[in-house]
Amino acid sequence: MRAGFPDFRLGSVLATSFTGTLSERHGDAVERIPTPQRLVDWLAVSGLAVHSCTTAQLELAWELRESIHAVATAAAIHDALPAPAVQVINDRSIAGRAAAVLTPESNRQWRLSSASCVEDALGVIAADAISIIAGERDGKLALCASPTCRAAFFDTSQSRTRKWCDMNTCGNRQKKARFNANQRKSTRSAE
Repeated sequence: MRAGFPDFRLGSVLATSFTGTLSERHGDAVERIPTPQRLVDWLAVSGLAVHSCTTAQLELAWELRESIHAVATAAAIHDALPAPAVQVINDRSIAGRAAAVLTPESNRQWRLSSASCVEDALGVIAADAISIIAGERDGKLALCASPTCRAAFFDTSQSRTRKWCDMNTCGNRQKKARFNANQRKSTRSAE
């Protein structure tokens, strides 16, 4: 990964990991794909390698990311899905021409129509979002309990009661804040 940018927050679900490229949406927002090259980097680590990306393609990616976030958030709280965001997801899915292929190691891999076709990669992400939101996969959409994050994530835990989009960031931050508050309360009580 290139120096000077915040680390990617990679989860096991492509679509919600993609929405995590903008984190802390209700605090000091952190943009993790601010440049076309950074989108190329994220796609590569997500198994969707492309050789290049234009500013216009980055803008398509941001539009898709925000649409997935809006629709996943609405689905998580059982609200009506925003029609304009649904249309963006559908348009990106239709525009992609990627094909799933089976590797000799029994893994699914995506083959893009050309090495520089960002639209194909966005189509794969959109299709992943559709499968999650349509309820085709085992799990449930939820929102991070962190008041500054509120990221949509796909909970595949056995109990489906996960509270944080990422335990290593949001979960630990909340646990640390609770611990510090309890320490301050204990110190005041002892005085």
